[in-house]
Amino acid sequence: MAEGRTNTAIAVALVITEAAVAKHINRIFAKLQLSVDDTTHKRVQAVLTYLRQ
Repeated sequence: MAEGRTNTAIAVALVITEAAVAKHINRIFAKLQLSVDDTTHKRVQAVLTYLRQ
């Protein structure tokens, strides 16, 4: 995700389904307590949060 890959590209690289990728990404968002509004890009927020640690 931090490399800018789509769910499809991540799924292919990890040899898992897109649904599994989506499930894991949603869990990451929840764990990071990212906002639910439509004004921010959650993937960018997640990467920035990761980089700050």
